[in-house]
This record gives sequence, C-alpha cells and structure tokens, in this order.
Amino acid sequence: MSAEEPMFRVVRGVPTAEELAALVGAIVTRTRPVAAAAPPVVSRWVRSGRPTGATPVACPGAWRAAGLPR
Repeated sequence: MSAEEPMFRVVRGVPTAEELAALVGAIVTRTRPVAAAAPPVVSRWVRSGRPTGATPVACPGAWRAAGLPR
C-alpha cells in the first residue's frame, strides 16, 4: 500500500469533516489493543472486616436472618 492510497474510502454521500473525524476516531478506538486491568489489591485489614462463610441468599425471612449473630 502506498502512502497516497487511502486506508478507507467513502462509497456514498459526502461526509462532513466532523463525520470523518468521528469515523477515524471509532476505527482507532476499535483497533487499539485492550490491556487487562490489574485486580484491586485488598489489604488484610479490609478482608478481616468482611463476613466469611456462606453467601447470603435472597429468600423469605432473609432480612431477619441477616441481623442474627453468626
């Protein structure tokens, strides 16, 4: 592909400069590699305050059971 050859071309219509800019922005965004986000680091202090054991289940009377000691 030569430097003068376009990467894409408009087949129908006459797009405005804003429409072409939006198209180029969308193409650049879609072709950019996605980096996986690092998982957040949770301190031992924060983990110690979280409840352990079974995950609460939504059922009749669950709100009452949530207030009972474990």
